[in-house]
Parts: sequence; structure tokens; C-alpha cells
Amino acid sequence: MTLHSDHKPIGRVLVVDDHRAARESMADVLRCAGHTVSVAASAVEALEVLDRERPDVVLTDLQMPGMDGLELIAQVTRRRPTPQVLMITAHATISSAVEAIRRGAFEYLEKPFDAGRLEELVARAIERSQLTGADVAEKLGPADGMIGESAPMRALREQIAQVAPTDETVLVCGESGTGKELVAAAIHAASRRAGGEFVSLNCPVLSPQLAESELFGHLRGAFTGADYDRVGRFEMAAGGTLLLDEVTEIDLALQAKLLRVLQERSFERVGSSETRPTDTRVVASTNRDLADEVAAGRFRHDLYFRLAVLPLSVPPLRERGDDVQLLVDHFLRRAEQRLDRSGLEISDDARGLLAGYHWPGNVRELENLVTRACVLNRGEAITADELRPWLQPSENAEQPNDAAALPVGTKLEEMERQLIVATLEHFDGHRAKTAEALGIGVRTLSGKLRGYGYAPREKSFTRGAVRQELPVRSAELAGASRRAAA
Repeated sequence: MTLHSDHKPIGRVLVVDDHRAARESMADVLRCAGHTVSVAASAVEALEVLDRERPDVVLTDLQMPGMDGLELIAQVTRRRPTPQVLMITAHATISSAVEAIRRGAFEYLEKPFDAGRLEELVARAIERSQLTGADVAEKLGPADGMIGESAPMRALREQIAQVAPTDETVLVCGESGTGKELVAAAIHAASRRAGGEFVSLNCPVLSPQLAESELFGHLRGAFTGADYDRVGRFEMAAGGTLLLDEVTEIDLALQAKLLRVLQERSFERVGSSETRPTDTRVVASTNRDLADEVAAGRFRHDLYFRLAVLPLSVPPLRERGDDVQLLVDHFLRRAEQRLDRSGLEISDDARGLLAGYHWPGNVRELENLVTRACVLNRGEAITADELRPWLQPSENAEQPNDAAALPVGTKLEEMERQLIVATLEHFDGHRAKTAEALGIGVRTLSGKLRGYGYAPREKSFTRGAVRQELPVRSAELAGASRRAAA
């Protein structure tokens, strides 16, 4: 059974557990999800694997003979590039959870665990791994951090260039999978704080208590299991940038404390009365409408105004036009590097299919789709038939209009011509989308257009061009309709 979602990233995972059954069980779940999985029976063996391979995620048990999971985390986080670490144990305590996160773990999961939860956490960790360290520059692109030349992306770049030099708080809004964390990283890279740390906090994965400790740190004895002093993310990002990823998931009580930090530029660690100044720029992201969250009482209105000093909106992929093709080429080249293959290509009919798709999962969905197709590819160009089963039908798919039926007696050639004209007009002259909707290749469509007398010097139609180049003989059709009625 395939457990993975169509929108979850695929990567390389190292599973470390001294119990063979548990180790192989986790490996099987992740392989079914499409990941490349290596295993190790001890922390020492895991370090040897790390020397040979570059996993995106290390999944490790806590209690193992010799070097335990916490020490392994410390060893892993010293390496560059640094993989994300998930701690899995049957001995869950607040103390071990906090210690694992303090040493650099991305998340903490208690046995027995649900396979779906494991898969979800690994997918998040892989996504985070691809957005940190040396991979940030690679995924951001050579110049400004984002792939795309569409008008919405050019406008976004201009906004980033305006807000980056300031120290003001930025709110990045956009649907899931659009690349909000890439935008935050681009803001940091273009700011005077680029030499400082870019620190991210994934707000949805932490309980309110752990979230407060993660943000502000804590003193030893501040709560049960707090066995040491803890440095929070605000201190880690001093002189740099702190990203609050999906900020709407922060508890209301903690929102009040966050507001005070933003207003007064100071905070206290949990369990301490000592006020500490902070020199940290905050960038927050959300996939929700914060105005609606405020109206529903789930988000403080004063915090909303404090965060939305400089709001940026990341466009969904369906509004970015030919950026889809640029991203396809980019992800093909990345897949070649990761799979150590060359010559991966995608056919014209597949490109047409992708151009007309509505992309509910945005750029993340496109990357995962291209990666999956490349992994399963057998050497020939990837076709539309290979991709189509992995695409979701649009909820707004139009229903056929019986009122538009042609009169009886219309020739087949004329019916085909009118259908092509109507479809072309519907897609504003976009040939790739038209070809996909008609179930034919772009070359086939172009051949038919040439047969209708369309001059191939133009790259695409507008509605006016369609009417001008392919006029509908309304008088003849009206006459045919009257004769059919008679």
C-alpha cells in the first residue's frame, strides 16, 4: 500500500535503531512512501553511513547501546550539510523531548507511532532540509532566490528588494506549497543581517509549553523536566532573522507574549524575571487569511497589525503562467543530480498537461510530481499519460453545455473546427492548455491551425486574434440551422 500523499516531498532517509524489527518496519513504511532509505543498527554505524551518503533526514532511536540518540544528534548537527533529525523513542519525557530539540532535532515522536504521522513528519523534515544550509542557495536559484519570470514573480522580487534593507517585521502570506520560506530566506539574504543566523520555528509542531521555551528559552527547574538552562530562538537569531512559520498556530496566550517582544524588543526566559534585550528581525508566514482569523477570535488583532507592517503575498502557481515550464526544467536538472542520471526529459504533451493544471499543491506539488516521474522513468521522455493519474481533478471543472449543441447536418470537419476555436478562445489563445483540454498534442493542434489558414508566425492567440484568424461563418451556420429545422 502506498502511504505517501501526492504533495509530500521525496528524499533520502537514514533510519537508526538497534532493534531490527523496529528498524525494518520504519524503513518499509518510508520506502512505500517513495523515499530512498538506508538503515543502521547503531549510532557508530550511522556515522559511517553519513560519511558515505548525504541523507536529508536521520531518524534515530533514543536509547541504544554505546552512543545514544542524543549524542548522535549532537554529532549529526556538526556536519555540513546538516540533515534534519527526528527522534523516536518508547521512553518519552518532557526532559528528553526538550533536550532532543535543544541539540538540533526537528521533531520528537513517541512509540508506538502511526505510520501516517511518521510519513508526515519525515516529509516536513525533508522539506526543511531542502531549505537550509547550502541547499538554500541551490533551491533559491542563482540570482534572487526564486525561479520564475512571470509578472507576479517580478512584482514579488521588487517588493522583496524594497523591504529587505529595513528591519521592519514582514508578514508573508500565501497558499501551502508556494514557497513562503524561500521568500523569508531571500529577505534575510538581501538584508544587512545576512551575516547573522536565519532561524526558523515551525509553529504547528510544538505544544504551547514547548513553543514558549523554543521562542524565549527557559531556566533550569522552570517546569517539570527542565533540567538545564535553554537558549531560545530569539537569542539564536540575535543579529539575524527569525521566521515564525505558520504563525496562526501559536496559542493565544503566547501571542500576547510575542506581541510584547515585538513592541518592547525584549523578553524573559521561562522561569526568569530577568529582561533580556533582543536584536532580531521577525518574519512571519501564514497560509490563512489573518483578517478572518482575527474576526473568528483565533488571532489577536493587535498582533496582526504588529506583524503586518510589511505584508507580502506569494502568488499561487496557477497564476504564474510559463513559470511552470521553467520550474519543470529546474526540477528535472535537480532530479538528474540527485539520481545521478542524465538526459531526463519531458514530452510536449506532458508540458501541455502541466500548463493547464490548476496546481492545488503549488510549487511543492510540481517538484514532487517531477521527482516521482523521474524516479519511475525508464529512459524515455516523460509523457502526459504517466503524469495524468497523479493529478487531482479541479473542483470547478465546467460541465458540458447542451444549449451549445451544433445543428443537425453540420459536417464533422466544421464541428471539429468550431470546437477547436471555442476551446482556444476559452483559454485566451493558449495552445498548450487548448491541446490538453482537447486531448491532443500541441503539434497536432498547430497542424490543424495551419490547415485552417492560421499563420504560424504568432506564438499564441488572444481572443481577438482567434476571431480574426479563424472567423466563424455565422451566416452559413445560420442557414444550415434553418435547413436542418425544415
